[in-house]
Amino acid sequence: MVVAEAREQSAAQERERIYSDLHDDLGAKLLALVYGAESPVQADLARAILQDLRDVVTRSRGTPGTLGDVLADIHAEASQRLATVGIGLSWDAADDLPDPVLDSGHALHLHRIVREAISNTIRHAQARHLRVRVRVRGGELLLDLTDDGSGVPAVVSAGSGMRNMRSRAGELDGRIDWAPGTEGGAKVLLRMPLEAGA
Repeated sequence: MVVAEAREQSAAQERERIYSDLHDDLGAKLLALVYGAESPVQADLARAILQDLRDVVTRSRGTPGTLGDVLADIHAEASQRLATVGIGLSWDAADDLPDPVLDSGHALHLHRIVREAISNTIRHAQARHLRVRVRVRGGELLLDLTDDGSGVPAVVSAGSGMRNMRSRAGELDGRIDWAPGTEGGAKVLLRMPLEAGA
């Protein structure tokens, strides 16, 4: 028993060393790309990759959080990314949202779906504003992102980013749809049962 615990402790220390090296080495290079980028869109891409790296490390450590924690992180990241490229953000979360614990995998999928939707808004929509609404109806979390841009280009809708978003929504036992936006651009609507992440 003592030998098994020593092995597990040694493995955990090695994982921490790898995570630290990844964050310090790759993180520093990605930050250099953020600050040396020739355009806000290039800076945003490097920033999104850096956040993906941090997500992988956090998920590997198995850090859980509540729905409220995850939404607060998403809100903060969205505010920063959109402000950097001059796109306004309206965040409209219902006051009566439940706050179940999400396991690290579900939290990561939810984060990545929203991150990809925001990336598409920044890179393709030519939008000036993005509205994010969060509601609960019939035991489902409804999260929609609506921009005032140019709609959903066919090349984007056929891309790997949207395929990945569909796959991640499936991992949440949910679904994702794209439609013309009420503000003239595109709407991304994610539905997921809250018990899927509990």
